[in-house]
Amino acid sequence: MKIAMFTLMLSLALVSAPYAGASEAAKAKQPPVINIAQTVVKMPLAKGVSMNDAVEAMKIRANTLNIKLVAEMPLSKQIEAMGEKSRRIDIYQFCDPLTAKKMVEYDINFSAYLPCRIALVEDAKGQGWLVMMNLDMFIQDPKLDPALKADAVKVRNTLNEIMQAGSTGAW
Repeated sequence: MKIAMFTLMLSLALVSAPYAGASEAAKAKQPPVINIAQTVVKMPLAKGVSMNDAVEAMKIRANTLNIKLVAEMPLSKQIEAMGEKSRRIDIYQFCDPLTAKKMVEYDINFSAYLPCRIALVEDAKGQGWLVMMNLDMFIQDPKLDPALKADAVKVRNTLNEIMQAGSTGAW
């Protein structure tokens, strides 16, 4: 009886040992926990600024600043076409093509973040928000060439100005 119990316990230990080590290895490979709010820049629409006014102001400001609106995705309309109700979710894609080309030539991984997006989102209370990725996370790359960094800062500032125009409705 003791030998059978010992054999059973040894068998369980041997079978579970690789899994215990694997879970430790898996834990070691887990990416760091990210606070998603720190990865974005977010601005509420000012009181009295409709979502349509915000879109018009962003488009006019982008044109004035010579940055291209390359795509619009009315996501909430697509959701509604699929039979679901949705608060407004629109995504506007802006691009400075020459800077985008330089960024991708510097590091192909930047292509995953192109073109730059500004989302117009209605929250549960009906408040409109403009949200975009925090480009400072990329601009702070210490290996980034100073000239390329200057271009990236210019794009970031331009996008911030477009968001500000949208949030205030003043183009």
